[in-house]
Amino acid sequence: MADDIFEVPRLAQLYDPLDPDRGDLDVYVALVDELGARSVLDVGCGTGTFALMLAQRGLDVVGLDPARASLDVARAKPGADAVRWLEGDATALPPLQVDLATMTGNVAQVFVTDEDWARTVTAVREALRPGGHLVLETRVPEREAWRGWTREATHRVADVAGVGRVEAWGEVTDVVGELVTFRWTWVFESDGAVLTSDSTLRFRDRAAVEGSLTEAGFEVVDVREAPDRPGMEMVFVASRGAGRGRSRAPLPIS
Repeated sequence: MADDIFEVPRLAQLYDPLDPDRGDLDVYVALVDELGARSVLDVGCGTGTFALMLAQRGLDVVGLDPARASLDVARAKPGADAVRWLEGDATALPPLQVDLATMTGNVAQVFVTDEDWARTVTAVREALRPGGHLVLETRVPEREAWRGWTREATHRVADVAGVGRVEAWGEVTDVVGELVTFRWTWVFESDGAVLTSDSTLRFRDRAAVEGSLTEAGFEVVDVREAPDRPGMEMVFVASRGAGRGRSRAPLPIS
């Protein structure tokens, strides 16, 4: 089940207006070019921003997400007919053989149990052609990014077309080991409605991510810093070989 922020229609339509700067996706566009991919599976595509960016460049794109409301927003955007939108998770994918699978934003962190994460990366591997790649990002847990997720730091007010004035903020409600739970709140000026959505993310360290990918049959070929958030996030590039992956010495973050 997707969190309300993605699944409730009234909230899904706010996702883009309240976060309009998606410069964080530029690194992934560059990686698509670097890896020579012509077909991409965007896992957790949300409202479709990245999938549409790639489709506009002439790539064959599949956008996958479990939240129908987010997909409805994506399907209503200009150029959406060029993307194949699928509702569900990676374990229910139809047969695919794509060059590249991506997990941008927080997608890799929403799988809080080892079992769900293992099932997901294994299913993604099966959707890749031999030699294809998986690219994902995850926050560096030692940097404790959640300490900045306060009402004061996240508060914003925006006039949203067709909706009116909306006030929003997020704040952490619990931290237990690698799990961080937080709540977003929205206040709609038009009718005074107050909606909330709770989410939990898992902050796996580098060794845990590399180990899980290797166990699923990937070879981790590079680990990089996210250029727009140096020191805060790791970008993993993993290759699907013809057989199962093998352990290798950790790569330095380049």
